[in-house]
Amino acid sequence: MSAPTVAILGGGAAGFFAAIACAEANPDADVHVFEQSTHFLTKVARSGGGRCNVTHSCFDPRHLAMRFPRGERPLIAAFHRFNARETVEWFETRGVRLKTEGDGRIFPESDKSESIVDCLLESARSAGVGLHARAPVLEVSREDGKFVLATPTGAFVCDRLLLATGGSRVGSGARIAERFGHDPIPPVPSLFTFDSEVGWVRSLAGVSSEVEANIQGTTLKQVGPMLFTHRGVSGPSILRLSAWGARELEAQGYQFVLRLNFLPGRTEPEAETLLQGQRDLHPGRMVSNSSPEGVPARLWEQLCLGAGVPPETRWTTLLRPHRLALAGALVRTTIPISGKSLNKDEFVTCGGIPCSEVNFKTMESRRQAGLYFAGELLDIDGITGGFNFQAAWTTGWIAGHAMAGNLA
Repeated sequence: MSAPTVAILGGGAAGFFAAIACAEANPDADVHVFEQSTHFLTKVARSGGGRCNVTHSCFDPRHLAMRFPRGERPLIAAFHRFNARETVEWFETRGVRLKTEGDGRIFPESDKSESIVDCLLESARSAGVGLHARAPVLEVSREDGKFVLATPTGAFVCDRLLLATGGSRVGSGARIAERFGHDPIPPVPSLFTFDSEVGWVRSLAGVSSEVEANIQGTTLKQVGPMLFTHRGVSGPSILRLSAWGARELEAQGYQFVLRLNFLPGRTEPEAETLLQGQRDLHPGRMVSNSSPEGVPARLWEQLCLGAGVPPETRWTTLLRPHRLALAGALVRTTIPISGKSLNKDEFVTCGGIPCSEVNFKTMESRRQAGLYFAGELLDIDGITGGFNFQAAWTTGWIAGHAMAGNLA
């Protein structure tokens, strides 16, 4: 029996977690991380607006897996082995205290991503992991049962190879996987915001409203907060739509019609009844100055303008055609979408190595012995809220422990 030499391509969340798990599980293993850029863990550092949304307080494996538009089924068993609860324990036993916010997202108490980055770097160094920045792997071949990595400084030979290069647009990990018989699914963006050229939409930048949002002509629908921006619309409901509809929206060239109900769950007749109640409550007030429950004042002003309600109209003088138009605006406003933008600095993709080509008990390739996968290079992606990091921690942990086994 002998200890393995392990090479990990990708110095991000999944790669580091796998490296640490492998080195801690087998201190005799020779573990190395190769990162082509100048810094490790850059996505971790900038995520969550620099706060790092580590995971989410969804501790039931099945419910946790349901937050993934792609990868739900294979992740159920994986989350039974290592899920959000284990992630919290992992960081807190290493001195990083975490906090849970009202929406379930979990952050370091410091509100600084450096707490997570420093913890991962220190854990890797303490475990004896070799860290190689500015070290692109130009080519990978197989000789005598081992992997040979061509790097600018020479060849590196290893027994086991983990690809954790992320879902980036570069696709270096996918190209290596293809060499060993895999069929990567072309990546397309997930978790993006919607752009619109409509003037009144952009004029409401900063306004947030609860909505029921759906994509016209599809079954895609989400309920939750939506934020107007200087480019269009964003917020949890929009990001979830983009995640579940990633491929469908890409096929439409990101040109579609967004339908909004600002009274989620209510119909047009119910909206008209609500407006009638406003008239009974505030008969002498101007319509544009007294928005219905839950509708932000600035948004209500724009809906009144769109419905053709004269500015000085009071509830007692509101004509029925205008009342019907307002009811329609409340529950079926349509906004043409003309493109997409990244959600802050994040870049999440769907696509990658098909889950069917990977053994999720070990994260080992079903097509090439000794080759492993972790993180977003897999065809796995979650909605916003810490779920994508959790998939990285879980798949990295499983792969790391599997690679730690001694060689027969």
